[in-house]
Amino acid sequence: MTAGEALAGADGRLRCPWALSTEDYVKYHDEEWGRPVHGDDALYERLSLEAFQSGLSWITILRRREGFRAAFADFKIAAVAEFTEADAERLLGDAGIIRNRLKIDATLANARVLAGWAPGELDGLIWSYAPEAEGRAVPETLADVPAVTPESTALSKALKKRGLRFVGPTTAYALMQACGLVNDHLAQCAART
Repeated sequence: MTAGEALAGADGRLRCPWALSTEDYVKYHDEEWGRPVHGDDALYERLSLEAFQSGLSWITILRRREGFRAAFADFKIAAVAEFTEADAERLLGDAGIIRNRLKIDATLANARVLAGWAPGELDGLIWSYAPEAEGRAVPETLADVPAVTPESTALSKALKKRGLRFVGPTTAYALMQACGLVNDHLAQCAART
């Protein structure tokens, strides 16, 4: 066996090895990661959570997800766009989320930008950067999974050009993985299909 290959979980199903460290990861891996996500609010939530994850482990964000949803009005763009400086201060004191001023400010600023977009515009923009699945190499090990791709770099540039913040190429690629624009489940992973 090569390091980083799919491994059997407690139930005997082969999974991406990162998914086996906690039950939270198993559930996220099996039910959500890599599944197509559509809708502006749903994509705004994923984009925001990926930004908060920057520099941290995903499990930190995943375990606080309900806290984030409560703090950020279920990531309804129109609602978050109305948040004030008082809301930003409230968020800085909320132990249910990551209390990082730059990330909070970016999340609020992004909602204000997105509130001016037409319905479906964020969804359309993000999904326009999904690479063709045909001919794309299926990862055999974790070493085969990139952190950045030309598509994620282009998506990052497009989002930044439109005024969004905390959307670098690595964050954009993590979004693409999480939202099903790319399928980076390993070749032997049961969730690949």
